[in-house]
Amino acid sequence: MRATFAGKRVLVTGHTGFKGSWLCTWLAELGAEVFGYAKDPTSTPNVFTLAKVAADDVRGDVRDAAAVVKRVTEVKPDFVFHLAAQPLVRASYDDPVETFATNVLGTVHVLDAVRQLARPCVVVIVTTDKVYEDTGGVYAARETDPLGGSDPYSASKACAEIATSSYVRSFFGAGSPILVASARAGNVIGGGDFAVDRLVPDIVRAVQAKRPLELRHPNAVRPWQHVLEPLSGYLWLAARLAGSEGRAFAEGWNFGPSTEGVRTVREIAERATDVLGKSPIVVGEQDALRHEMASLTLTTDKARRRLGWTPVWTIDRAIEETMTWYRASFAGEDMHAYTLRQIADYVRDAGAASAPWA
Repeated sequence: MRATFAGKRVLVTGHTGFKGSWLCTWLAELGAEVFGYAKDPTSTPNVFTLAKVAADDVRGDVRDAAAVVKRVTEVKPDFVFHLAAQPLVRASYDDPVETFATNVLGTVHVLDAVRQLARPCVVVIVTTDKVYEDTGGVYAARETDPLGGSDPYSASKACAEIATSSYVRSFFGAGSPILVASARAGNVIGGGDFAVDRLVPDIVRAVQAKRPLELRHPNAVRPWQHVLEPLSGYLWLAARLAGSEGRAFAEGWNFGPSTEGVRTVREIAERATDVLGKSPIVVGEQDALRHEMASLTLTTDKARRRLGWTPVWTIDRAIEETMTWYRASFAGEDMHAYTLRQIADYVRDAGAASAPWA
């Protein structure tokens, strides 16, 4: 991947967010020239500031089509990773219009800006594992399954997938210098996430405040993974798109954990509080009007078979690395250096596991 990205111009939308900050840090370490476009961080503290993310930092909203075109035109990127989004299920109920505008039209604005640029470019559109219709946990979702979504967030991301597919078939087909793929990842944990209504940040805040941790859906089953797992998938997918057979990879891809990473919310909470520090766990009231899938799992057979991509860290290792990041942050360590060390550890472990990208 270093040979792919070193010296290349890479635009990351949503670079001030949790995933975006980790991705920019990894890209810069690979020698890329990193450019960002995003709104301000949504929390204080936040990983973008704590980890001193190195990127050409421009603030803006992907709902602003003209501003997106301006940013893409001035950057002239070799690669685009589109992560900017309204990423929370519960927030999507509070403001569904903003959610659809950001997640659907924002994606269209990025794709159309690249179309207007009309130069070679690899684009990875990041959506979510929640783009699939609810199977009720009967089987793990695969890339060929129907798209859907009961809540506005999931539905908006499914719409973004449909819009991406439309652009690929309408504008980025054979003969186009632009190659586009989408990536759908499971629930992600890692150091530096301070968002509301997410399990790990809620755990960290509860332990710090020495108050009970409230779980709204303790028995919900999700595919949990460290943030570096899907990021390695996004980067490797982009590298394959940039290769001689790139068009064969211009599709949708799942990136999730092995079966041991499929756990309930309560299981993850209990393990995480053990690592970070004990906090009593209580079950809060569940809002029956706000639908969330009771069980959601992904199959990553396609990524394993065609990309050679597999997860590297176990869920226990992912939780350990996540909580040690927070402990280091609270202790006042240099979190840019610490984040780079975790990336280096992950790459080393991937190499030991014979990951093709490492």
